[in-house]
Amino acid sequence: MRTFSHISHFILLAMVGVNAAGAQDVPAKPTTFLKEHCLDCHTGKSAEAGLDLTKLGTELGDKKTEHFWVRIFDRVQSGEMPPKDAVRPPVAATKAFLQATGNWIRETQHARDAEIGRVQSRRLTRREIERSLHDLLGIDIPLADQLPEEARSAGFNTVADGQAMSHFQMERQLAVVDLALDEAFHRALAPHEPLQKVFGPKEIVRSDPKRRTREPEMLDGRAVTWSSGLIFYGRLPVTTAKESGWYRFKVRVAGLKAPATGGVWTTVRTGLCVSSAPLLNWVTSFEAEEAAKEIEFEAWLPARHMLEIRPGDITLKKGRFNGGQVGAGEGGPQNVPGIAIEQITMERIHHGATHEGIRQLLFGSLKVVRDKKGGTYHVETNAPKKDAAQLLKAFARRVFRRPASDEQLQRYVEIVHAAIDDGVEFSSALRIGYRAMLCSPRFLYLTEEPGQLDEHAIAARLSYFLTGSTPDAELSSLADAGQLHKSPVLRGQVERLLAGQRGRQFVVDFAAQWLDLELIDFTEPDSKLFPDYDSIVQHSMLDETHTYLTTMLQKNQSVTRLVKSDYTYLNSRLARFYDLSGVTGDNLQQITLAPESHRGGVLTQGAILKVTANGSNTSPVVRGVWVSERLMGVPIPPPPDNVPAIEPDIRGATSVREQLAKHRSQDTCASCHVKIDPPGFALENFDPAGRWREKYVLLASGKRTQGPKIDASYEMPDGRKFENVDDFRALIANQPRQLAANLAEKLLTYGTGGPVSFADREEVERIVDATAKDSFGFRTIVKEVAASNVFLTK
Repeated sequence: MRTFSHISHFILLAMVGVNAAGAQDVPAKPTTFLKEHCLDCHTGKSAEAGLDLTKLGTELGDKKTEHFWVRIFDRVQSGEMPPKDAVRPPVAATKAFLQATGNWIRETQHARDAEIGRVQSRRLTRREIERSLHDLLGIDIPLADQLPEEARSAGFNTVADGQAMSHFQMERQLAVVDLALDEAFHRALAPHEPLQKVFGPKEIVRSDPKRRTREPEMLDGRAVTWSSGLIFYGRLPVTTAKESGWYRFKVRVAGLKAPATGGVWTTVRTGLCVSSAPLLNWVTSFEAEEAAKEIEFEAWLPARHMLEIRPGDITLKKGRFNGGQVGAGEGGPQNVPGIAIEQITMERIHHGATHEGIRQLLFGSLKVVRDKKGGTYHVETNAPKKDAAQLLKAFARRVFRRPASDEQLQRYVEIVHAAIDDGVEFSSALRIGYRAMLCSPRFLYLTEEPGQLDEHAIAARLSYFLTGSTPDAELSSLADAGQLHKSPVLRGQVERLLAGQRGRQFVVDFAAQWLDLELIDFTEPDSKLFPDYDSIVQHSMLDETHTYLTTMLQKNQSVTRLVKSDYTYLNSRLARFYDLSGVTGDNLQQITLAPESHRGGVLTQGAILKVTANGSNTSPVVRGVWVSERLMGVPIPPPPDNVPAIEPDIRGATSVREQLAKHRSQDTCASCHVKIDPPGFALENFDPAGRWREKYVLLASGKRTQGPKIDASYEMPDGRKFENVDDFRALIANQPRQLAANLAEKLLTYGTGGPVSFADREEVERIVDATAKDSFGFRTIVKEVAASNVFLTK
């Protein structure tokens, strides 16, 4: 039994202060409660968890101090503190502490938000810059990779507090704007030359049939490539792009000597396909069958890059070729699978606006005429300064996402007029003004004032939330008419912006960070331990999760399906990897899962299991933290600096369970691991590549060996026990409010650019209450988030 030591008047004074923002002092009830029930363990150098309450300030303007007060509130509210072996405070005292502390934190945060806003100036991310430039200029060239990598804060790169603006960032922004404008003006002022070519087997195969090379060979009137580990085998020089651009391909192809498991799974990649440039970019995969079929896909090809089409299933038997080249007739006798291409159609295409559409975006109703000499184009104008001013005004409306005042426009008009006076050709002078606007903070940052968002700020926030780009014509028109603040109108726009393919794109964008799917390439499963894992499996896993979440959104399915369902979306290759039978074809299809598969819900999908492992082994801690924070909304603080990390014993001498049991014996570790370990152990039957296992697999002397049997049983923090992942998923699915609240918080953080604060919690609960009638449907949650006061306030 613990007792409480005498607390001096000096210590009490240290716990009281006035915050700089002028909010009221910390109320008396919290200090009294902490004195009577907490200071015995949280005083001095030996304070538990390193929290010395005598040094805890009351200035909530300090983020660290505010964070500690919120943690204290949460742990008292959850019953974690005081600990169970201490004298429990009277219920009335606990209730009074929570009410007084909660009101104090909430009122302080509300006062601060009213003065400066809950979200500081948010910069567009590189993905948002790319899409905005695409929509503003009608172009389609990749731009995001030209901008610096971005840090994530609170899980998302849209969070303002985690964004930086360095000299390098500004330099790259200028370069990207120039690339975008060069492309737009080039397409507007150059003749349109469509390209479509059809290649038969003679053009596709190697030019010299006697030469040993890596191009397909001619066999029975078709271009054939055999299964092999040889790099670039299957490259197609005939598809080499003369200029960078998007190309649509139609390939008629058949499988040869297919394995017993089905057709010949084939990959399509792009690159220079030479040894000095070994990296290839993924395009797609398909299953080639005995009967020829036409495959259609689109790919971005930089100039001089080509296609590589080859059998890509790592489990296929592979031919062996000497000297790094393949001679005609060498593959067939080895009885390995292959593919036979009968025809390729290659067409240059553009996403977004046509050439004429770009001219209208840049030059409005002014005519673009072709010079009689030279064949180039120029803009026809009889009043260049007047026309330039009108075009700048229209362009500024779109770039700044709101009407621009004459004062705001003046400097842009002046620099364009000065260029015209200096004899600069009209379109070149206009480009100078457009460039200045696209480098302006009014474009790079979302312009919002403290308090309720105005109509145009609502349009911008909603558009970037759901589409990752600038508001379209309909949103802008509604904002101009003052209609967007009306809830029915706003909800209708959410429905419109999530319709069709845009809904799937929203899912892809959001899940990339919410579920860490953008990190799936960060590690690669050890090929010695997981020899069946390849790029086809990995991309199929991503498709599985994206399709599953898109269906949840489209059909407004309950958030419980994040952790439990009896179906998923598979193709034959992924089903075979999961060791599930009865699935044929290369298209994803909804498959009913048998109970013995132990799968169902996003939680047990390969993409999630892959990003929560390191490629060689699994860690209940890593997966436990991920599940707690990403799906259950339980924040896990970082471990103390003096606590070493748990490293799995790859020799199998000690189990992870034994190591963690010792780890949890430390008081500073136990309080977090009671939350971390249950979901972590529940997933232990899934290996780092996402496959089910009964025992650990170890690597000894380069060979795979069976390790100890896996024990996935554990106990939830509230005492509920489970034996395996199926039991665990059932327990979590019975907590739909918690799952819904977490999803709402993640959407608010992603969409507003600010993490959900203590003061925002009441609005989160309102959102959850409003979605209960629809069984906490995914689509309803998105709509309620967009219509919430938090979303519509800076």
